[in-house]
Amino acid sequence: MQFHHHGYVSGDPRVRPAAGVGLNRPEELPEEVDVLIVGTGPAGMLAAAQLSMFPNVQTRIIERRPGRLAIGQADGIQARSVETFQAFGFAERITAEAYRITEMAFWKPDPANHANILRTARAVDDETGISEFPHLIVNQARVLDYFAEFAANSPSRLKPDYGYDFQGLEVADGGEYPVTVTLLHTAGQNEGQQRTIRAKYVVGADGARSKVRQAIGCTMAGDQANHAWGVMDALAVTDFPDIRTKCAIQGEKGSILLIPREGGHLFRMYVDLGEVDPATHHAVRNTSIEEIIAKANAILHPYTLDVRNVAWHSVYEVGHRLTDRFDDVLPEDRGTRTPRVFIAGDACHTHSAKAGQGMNVSMQDGFNIAWKLGHVLEGRSPESLLSTYSAERQVVARNLIDFDKQWSAMMAKKPEEFEDPSELEEFYVRTAEFPAGFMTQYAPSLIVGTDDHPGLAAGFPIGKRFKSAPVVRVADTNPIHLGHHATADGRWRIYVFADAALPGTDSATDKLAEWFAASPESPLAATPSDADPDAWFDLKVVYQQPHTGLDIGKVPAVFKPQVGPFKLTDYEKVYGTDPNADIFELRGLDRNGVVVVVRPDQYVANVLPLTATAELGAFFAPLLNAAPPTPPQAVAAAAR
Repeated sequence: MQFHHHGYVSGDPRVRPAAGVGLNRPEELPEEVDVLIVGTGPAGMLAAAQLSMFPNVQTRIIERRPGRLAIGQADGIQARSVETFQAFGFAERITAEAYRITEMAFWKPDPANHANILRTARAVDDETGISEFPHLIVNQARVLDYFAEFAANSPSRLKPDYGYDFQGLEVADGGEYPVTVTLLHTAGQNEGQQRTIRAKYVVGADGARSKVRQAIGCTMAGDQANHAWGVMDALAVTDFPDIRTKCAIQGEKGSILLIPREGGHLFRMYVDLGEVDPATHHAVRNTSIEEIIAKANAILHPYTLDVRNVAWHSVYEVGHRLTDRFDDVLPEDRGTRTPRVFIAGDACHTHSAKAGQGMNVSMQDGFNIAWKLGHVLEGRSPESLLSTYSAERQVVARNLIDFDKQWSAMMAKKPEEFEDPSELEEFYVRTAEFPAGFMTQYAPSLIVGTDDHPGLAAGFPIGKRFKSAPVVRVADTNPIHLGHHATADGRWRIYVFADAALPGTDSATDKLAEWFAASPESPLAATPSDADPDAWFDLKVVYQQPHTGLDIGKVPAVFKPQVGPFKLTDYEKVYGTDPNADIFELRGLDRNGVVVVVRPDQYVANVLPLTATAELGAFFAPLLNAAPPTPPQAVAAAAR
């Protein structure tokens, strides 16, 4: 964390100085906003937290509840999400309070007595080391609290506006604030009264029954699996030996997915309630908590579960649904206008909870759309950037649903229905990279390049998330993870992995540095003259030598920008290799040098040789020449 460059900071450095809309932020929801986010779930809160770092963008987030969420349904935090938490500055704190999954145990009927269950296998949670971050379990409410803290401490001082229920919207064909939104007060002295506000953009993160989705005419398509599960967060006394280990339990009487929770005592159980008759009109949802507990005990035999307290419980039927689009532009209108209304999270995709994907994928939806809105509204990028959101995230949601159908179907199968007794645990290990969040790979687009130089950086595939690796910072000799210093500040990252020459030797790296500093084609040239030179692009260099062999005084000045009102030198952008974990070897980097461009949401956008300055300039050119806004076609809709 860097601070003091604007003067001595005596308090918490995580509380950034107020700026822009944060200087005189009105407590009441204003009549006009740049971005209105509907819903304070994971997608909405992450989007708000990211947009809070754009102090000149008026962002507000509304919630129909009167206050913060006390207990949420989601709890699984995949490693990709913890990487994201690192960018927002709370990965270490949330990891400290969470339950960490290191193994999964598999239980099946005892061959000697099928009425009993027997542990048959264990699987390491991340056997291949796909991330340095852990797989966690922590309640959704705590995740939202951390994002809320980040937003409140941001320059824009963003806080949720509670007690507003979205009713409907209309999109006009012109005007600075073309989206008119109707809201209903659900709390306070104005409870029951309607009001309207106007927005430039709206993000609907209002859950599976999304009114925003209905308002823009999106349809959910999919199917029901006609299989029901009871779920409970419970405190209990039991003789089941793996009560504090994640378990897939397949007994003669049904299946259980056991998820230990944070705090050392609480656990979650998904209890198989069996096939359901569609003709009964969801009668299974009336199953009592006593019946769920009784079924759990039947499956766990010969072990017993004495439930002492239930914090939360529910019954759900597995369903898989996906919207036809993630914004308000109809297929026939693609290319004729840019979207004004977006949906994210459960508003777009619904599936079972057992793969631990809902909150994780939803947060990446929010991350994806938020930085794009920030760039467009600040004038950094053209409105066409916003069309990439639906194109990118709908593919991810479709892949998620395909995976979840496989996983939930396998969890519902009876042990005797498997051709191979080890099929479930082998599937869990074989597909670990997908639920961990690392299989997402965006296709070539305005913000994702094509692999025109194969073999340059095998460990940084274009379109996939930037996988961090160890380096050593030259100035203070500290070993760090390179990706851990990419904060959620809306900046592009440009990593220059140097050629074999030392700095100051007129090398290819030195020549590239000159281009960055002086060429009008350099992306850095687009940075406003009154801003810090690294305000839009975080340019770093990693040399092939260990830090002890590098003279930081000879490193080109563009890698040591002068920042803040005192024009202090930033020494934290120059790195050497870690002799014990050479990043060039770990990530298959060409020793002739590589430039790796990373988007604000941590995905690799392009990989180029050091000498490919024309290609680098051409990649950024359409992103930095904002075209005049195109008025959307009239879209009038009201929530049903």
